[in-house]
Amino acid sequence: MADGSAMDPFRAVDAVVLDVLGTMVDEASGIRRALRRHLPGADEDEIGRLTARWQEVAGTAQTAVVDGRRGFARAAALDHEAAATVLAEGDAAVDRATVAGLVRAARLPDPWPDSADLLDRIARDRLVIGLSNAGLGQLARLSAHAGLRWHLALSAEAAGTFKPDPAAYRLAVDAAGVAPERVLMVAAHAWDLRGAARAGMRTAYVPRPVADPPLSTDRFDLVVGSAAELADALAP
Repeated sequence: MADGSAMDPFRAVDAVVLDVLGTMVDEASGIRRALRRHLPGADEDEIGRLTARWQEVAGTAQTAVVDGRRGFARAAALDHEAAATVLAEGDAAVDRATVAGLVRAARLPDPWPDSADLLDRIARDRLVIGLSNAGLGQLARLSAHAGLRWHLALSAEAAGTFKPDPAAYRLAVDAAGVAPERVLMVAAHAWDLRGAARAGMRTAYVPRPVADPPLSTDRFDLVVGSAAELADALAP
């Protein structure tokens, strides 16, 4: 892992691409809130277990798409699969209307307290792009709910895949209109940054309460302790 001195200090970065689910918003918060509403008899331990199960089912399906073990399906369809799974495991009705209602409620996660300020600070000097495995409609709604103002928000679905497929990152690089090495990918997930690095992008890890931290073997361009530290590093 590298410290901020490795980037000199971001003068060659024209665009900043930020992961959304987990990095800018607390993805699990929306799922937990939705499950509490639909499973009023479940205690917090059960809500936590089913939230983790939802993320496991959806994440495993996305990985299968990226690996070519299943055909492409939109994030909404994978969320419906996950919702049906947790409803069944929670001994609740698994009819179409209930599943759809649960998915709609789960798709409005809360932002991390510093996310809006981070975007505002970065956007003063650089193009700011959100890149997510969430569908474009979900991105629009959660951005409005969370108060996140992007110059552009992109869904990996436009490439018919999900991160960390290199095609997903090329969407952002192409939108930025510059060479990959002039684009910085920011995420709280080391797996996401590894994918971006393979696509030729520069990388910055920012910690979040629930994230995938770097391994000792990871070599990212920047590892910061907070979103504020990241914004400071990007300041001209």
